[in-house]
Amino acid sequence: MENTNRNVFALNGITGMLIATVLLLSILGVLTFFGLKAQQAVADKPYKITDPQALQMKDAANANQKVIAK
Repeated sequence: MENTNRNVFALNGITGMLIATVLLLSILGVLTFFGLKAQQAVADKPYKITDPQALQMKDAANANQKVIAK
């Protein structure tokens, strides 16, 4: 079997490698952008604990202690 259908600029050659690299870098950039936006949104709205002395370790009722500060 003879391989006569070789091409350097086919999608399985240099062009395919460049497309894959650009695609992966663009996905990385988009995910980084959205991650930074999510961190900034959370950093602008910290929570405060109304009664720290009443908190107990691993208690489901502690969810009522947190208040979003505005």
